[in-house]
Amino acid sequence: MRTPPPPHVRAAFGAKNAEPVLIEHGPVWRCGEIALRQAVNPAEASWVAQTLGELEVPELRIGRPVRSSDGRYVVGGWVGFRFVPGRAEPRYDEVISASLRLHKVTAELRRPRFLQLRADVFATADRLAWGEEKKVTLDPQLGGRLFELYAESRKEVSLTAQVVHGDLFGNVLFDGDADPGIIDFTAFFRPPEWAAAVVVVDAMAWGGADEAIAKRWGHLPEWPQALLRALLFRLAVHALHPKSTPRSMRGLERAAQAIGQLI
Repeated sequence: MRTPPPPHVRAAFGAKNAEPVLIEHGPVWRCGEIALRQAVNPAEASWVAQTLGELEVPELRIGRPVRSSDGRYVVGGWVGFRFVPGRAEPRYDEVISASLRLHKVTAELRRPRFLQLRADVFATADRLAWGEEKKVTLDPQLGGRLFELYAESRKEVSLTAQVVHGDLFGNVLFDGDADPGIIDFTAFFRPPEWAAAVVVVDAMAWGGADEAIAKRWGHLPEWPQALLRALLFRLAVHALHPKSTPRSMRGLERAAQAIGQLI
């Protein structure tokens, strides 16, 4: 994943003579004014490119996709987009605000077909969190025990599912006073309150945020259950992910303790 885009890919996206420079967020390689990232799933990458190319979100900078010289979004397993300056910063309330603005726009998007075919760790964890998957065993030491404990507090919700970006923590870019920027879209079909809650869980678990951030967004509809689903999602991801360790579990334990007081 740390291998730079080959010359024929750079040439296809109009960056033949640009020297690739590794930056964060993926990883991503900047080639002049073009940024390139590898596409794990070509169908999903094409959907993301087309979606980001058409979105107009108030007060949000979007990395617009770049088509190749022959009109494709994906070339040799790579996608290109306009470089968006900035870096991830611990401005978590602004990330949540950006999430809500983004999802007002994506509410009209149709559910992409590739979501039905996804079987990766994140898709499985998502289904587990919402009670749609029953046959997967979670490592008790890496999140499974807490998952079983907190899953007992699930209640039915009336929130409306739609296309949302489910991984905004660390993926919203800030550049001084400029509007927040995004360069990718990790699609899920869940309520926008859940997407905001995932940011809160991540911020508390790994971003140094205290529990006050969860309370500040308590005005959102069915917020305690949205937080609970987000916590269950991250616990399941952690229990299923091959790189998880007991040490990386500590942040989730702190987040779980704080959320447990709100549900």
